[in-house]
Amino acid sequence: MMKKTLYFSYVLPMAVMAAATAIGTCQGQSAAVHHVYGSGWFVCLWALLTLVSVLWLMRHKPHRWSVWALHAALLLILAGALVTRLTAATGTVHLREGEMTEEWVVTGADGHATMRKLPFGLRLDQFSVQYDAGTQTPADYTSVVTVTEGDGHFRATVSMNHILCHRGLRLYQSGYDEDGHGTTLAINADPWGTPITYAGYALLFMALIALLADPHGGFRTTLRSDTLRRCLGGVAIGLGLATPLQAAPTLPRETAERMGQLYVLSGDRICTLQSYATAFIRKLCGDTSYRGLTATQVLCGWIFWGDDWATEQCIRLRGKELGNRLLLPNPISLNGFFGYPSRNYVLGPYVNRYWQGDHSACCRQANDMDERLQLVFDLRKGKPLKMFPHTHGGQTVWLSPTDSLPHSLPTADSLYIRGAFTLLYQYAKVHAYAEMDSMITKMHRYQQLHAAGSLPPATRTWAERAYLQADITGWLYKGCLAVGMALLIASIIGLGRGRRRHRRFPVVWTLGLLAWMALTAVLVLRWMASGTVPLANGYETMMVLAWASLLTAIVTSWHWRIMLPFGLVVSGFFLLVSHMAEADPTITPTMPVLRSPLLSLHVSVIMLAYALLSLTFVCSLTALVSRRETAAPLMLLGRVMLYPAVALLAIGIFIGAVWANISWGCYWNWDPKEVWALITLMVYAIPLHGRSVPALQRPLLFHLFVCGAFASLLMTYFGVNYLMGGMHSYYG
Repeated sequence: MMKKTLYFSYVLPMAVMAAATAIGTCQGQSAAVHHVYGSGWFVCLWALLTLVSVLWLMRHKPHRWSVWALHAALLLILAGALVTRLTAATGTVHLREGEMTEEWVVTGADGHATMRKLPFGLRLDQFSVQYDAGTQTPADYTSVVTVTEGDGHFRATVSMNHILCHRGLRLYQSGYDEDGHGTTLAINADPWGTPITYAGYALLFMALIALLADPHGGFRTTLRSDTLRRCLGGVAIGLGLATPLQAAPTLPRETAERMGQLYVLSGDRICTLQSYATAFIRKLCGDTSYRGLTATQVLCGWIFWGDDWATEQCIRLRGKELGNRLLLPNPISLNGFFGYPSRNYVLGPYVNRYWQGDHSACCRQANDMDERLQLVFDLRKGKPLKMFPHTHGGQTVWLSPTDSLPHSLPTADSLYIRGAFTLLYQYAKVHAYAEMDSMITKMHRYQQLHAAGSLPPATRTWAERAYLQADITGWLYKGCLAVGMALLIASIIGLGRGRRRHRRFPVVWTLGLLAWMALTAVLVLRWMASGTVPLANGYETMMVLAWASLLTAIVTSWHWRIMLPFGLVVSGFFLLVSHMAEADPTITPTMPVLRSPLLSLHVSVIMLAYALLSLTFVCSLTALVSRRETAAPLMLLGRVMLYPAVALLAIGIFIGAVWANISWGCYWNWDPKEVWALITLMVYAIPLHGRSVPALQRPLLFHLFVCGAFASLLMTYFGVNYLMGGMHSYYG
């Protein structure tokens, strides 16, 4: 009876949390908080689970102290959450420059706001927004305040990821007034709950490490299994590629690449025109090249031979509904969107319906296509070509030839900006490429002379050019999938025939190592080009997942050779997904709140956990589709990966909680990504409780469970990002 009660009390909170995320998606997060997360009965669910778990532990009395420490840590974390719920207060204080206040607005659980006295006076001396050089991209928001208490006072700075702690209160930068002379600070008062929770986090970290290191624990015992060492590996195959054709007229490659080295303000950052061109062609054509032409050649074609390129069938439709409804070819030309004989814009009615609330697949695709075509319309008007810097009063702005030029701009510079592209256009039409090269060189000198320090460092520019020119991930995912599937099939055949010894395949191992080194180089170049660790969006995290999967496979394949095909398949899958339309590879500025060292630690630890969990899925899937005798060794291999995966996921989640508490004063906000990460952790922890769930010691049930559990991981990573949104949807 107790076992059934334990199962029920464990599964029920997961089901409730999953339902609550659906409520939050349909009715808003506030509805989910009001009806579920903030309700008394939800607290009772966790209290029931805690009580039953404690009784179960007391009854079975585990012999290892690390098991006791782990469950004590979870108990402390839940106790800290309860204390926070009962005693903590959150609110805000709004200040104008020069204004002093001794009150703050406290928001209750029911949403009702009351005024409460501060234990000190607070005055805003100055608020400022720091921008990345030459752009309007915020790098940080900073409030300089004076804290007054009795006869004493001191100045302090509050900014993103830098809080002010005083007299049991923590103040966070939350918002600011539109005129830039006022600030809103979030205030959190949780003097008792936070220390208890942090103590739980610390104990949890030590317990997880101890569980992995314990020579008598499940992880080390599984590692020593003789059956595990019989997992085998296989063979490798190669693969081939494709074929250039001639497109509409454009510049020679050398001239286009020289022009691609010019700087442009794009996406609120200064980058090379080559970078803008790559983003342009990827959105338009779905690739980084077109018929043997580089991205910069395609962009220059649209700039100087726009009418010819308007007839080129180079624009890719995403999805089938729109093309089927309008009988559009795929790919299609720009002119193909203007029907004959009336020349009406065929997407117009569907875009209007989308903005009137019709979000059917056809209307969504029409709106997406309209936004991408707007890139072409803007380019033909010269709007994105902000290539001419002007510095005045310590501020640098970047101008395009069609912008309204500021009065502070000298007449000679105005004439130069207005006439530069006209002259380039004339040279292009008569194929005067030597004169064009000379003109491009002069434009580069103009940029160097007038940019006043807003240009990115030379190393960053070099790294971005190298990153764009390498473009190896496109063929890398094909190679990883092809070689991995071939090895997997060979391994299954070998295991099914009961062979115990196989030759090592150093060539295949070397190819895997070279693929990992290539992916490492790509990530390093992207890191150098963006100036931040490549963990800030879905595209980057999927590449890191591929990198971690491949590294894990290479390191472990010398002992368990079947890990190499698993790693190659999983890595290829993540690289493939990173090239899907929903994942944007464009390098973009990082939000101020993400410019924290804890971001790198939080995301990288969780990505490594996801990589290991993905490998366990491929392992179990292989066992289910292969012969019965492979199930037992593959179950042991899956367990070897499952222990560190669950530990890393738990550590990553709680590092994220600490980061959230440092950044905005709340370590758990019931955001959909947080909730589903917790559900995933609880799901994957089940097969590690061998005494509590003995059925999962049987290979077939273990593999079925792991394959089903993978759905929670997919929901956490993809489902939340693309279906539910939330504060975590900006980085995947």
